[in-house]
Amino acid sequence: MTEPPRPPGAGDPGGYPPEPNPSAPYGSPGHEPPTAPLSGAPGAGGYPPPGGYPPPGGYPPPTGDQPPSGGYPPPGGFPPPGGGYPAGGAYGAPGGGYATNDDKTWALIAHFGGPLGVVVGGSLLGWVAPLIALSVKGQQSPTVRAHAAASLNFQLTWAIALVISFVLAVVTCGLLFFVPLLVALVPIIFGIIGGVKANEGTLYRYPMTYAFVK
Repeated sequence: MTEPPRPPGAGDPGGYPPEPNPSAPYGSPGHEPPTAPLSGAPGAGGYPPPGGYPPPGGYPPPTGDQPPSGGYPPPGGFPPPGGGYPAGGAYGAPGGGYATNDDKTWALIAHFGGPLGVVVGGSLLGWVAPLIALSVKGQQSPTVRAHAAASLNFQLTWAIALVISFVLAVVTCGLLFFVPLLVALVPIIFGIIGGVKANEGTLYRYPMTYAFVK
């Protein structure tokens, strides 16, 4: 006597799972979608976490390391207002640090005129050009007066030093003949330096100078 056929899954405890039925609708018993084991047990709220994925608020979650709410760069552009290069002075004023281009011209005459007077007009005439600048423009422009007075004091100091060096050369019967030559070079060299600084808008402080004119 033969045993009647048993339905799928009946018989032995823990029997084999039912065979899939290709004709059954997807998701019905016997035709479930394949599942993959999860690594670790799901949390208290299940898996995925409550609220879905990504979490509410977007990804990554807002933290203190995020850009400011106004976006990047900050409102007002980059760099912020108030930065940048200084206005006025040697950058913004006409003539580079002077109120007018006329002031700059007279300041250059005061400085460069000293060496020119020493070379062309004689070693004792370097003070003429700064004296003219001081007389013509010194009362109208404090800037020109400062440049002219600095150059005039320097040229007068070294004109006196040149006279003393000539006396020494004569007293020593020409033994110190080279001293007047060296002294004559000083107002030429430093006068050119003063003119270069004046062209940049800077008042040059001459060394080894006696203040004849305040």
